[in-house]
Amino acid sequence: MFTISAPMLLRAYAAGIFPMAESAESQELHWFDPERRGILPLDDFHVPRSLRKAVRRGPFELRFDTAFRAVIEGCAESTEDRPKTWINDDIVRLYTELFDAGFAHSVECWRDGGLVGGLYGVAIGGAYFGESMFSRETGASKVALVHLVARLRAAGFALLDTQFVTEHLSRFGAIEIPRNDYRRRLAAALERKTDFRGVDQDAAVAALLEAAPAPRP
Repeated sequence: MFTISAPMLLRAYAAGIFPMAESAESQELHWFDPERRGILPLDDFHVPRSLRKAVRRGPFELRFDTAFRAVIEGCAESTEDRPKTWINDDIVRLYTELFDAGFAHSVECWRDGGLVGGLYGVAIGGAYFGESMFSRETGASKVALVHLVARLRAAGFALLDTQFVTEHLSRFGAIEIPRNDYRRRLAAALERKTDFRGVDQDAAVAALLEAAPAPRP
């Protein structure tokens, strides 16, 4: 069986292609290059009023890159709302290798010493490729998303790739764009120099909440 390596995965992302497994039990990965790609415009990120209040209240301790593998494993968990996931053993292996090499990052919500939600993705240049998110407490993944967008904006990122647009993501302003448009944006983003870890997070979140578009009706 053909084995995908971490360097090969990076090249695929830079070309606009990403892998998924059919299920957590699958032994194979499949490549995807959708005709229409989901993105979340960083300059037009919508923060619902209730979420804005929750972020300001700070119900969770936010951390970055302290429990990357645990975040992937959380995203792979079966839940009542998501009985099946596409994260198999190869996905866990590959993205952990990317994290070890500095190309993948996690956003984590903690409470009372326990990981209660978060998300992870891949960063190349000024492009961040969001992979998956999870919540063990209400609102944890949403708070993590706000903190991710704040950090990406402050660090100079230009593209947040969501792969597809779900009803959940559309509430934050996610849109679909044609493949050619996506590749143009990706090429420009890859040329950027960014520093994901060199951000004053409190200042970044405050700037995002102040700049967020007015709540939608």
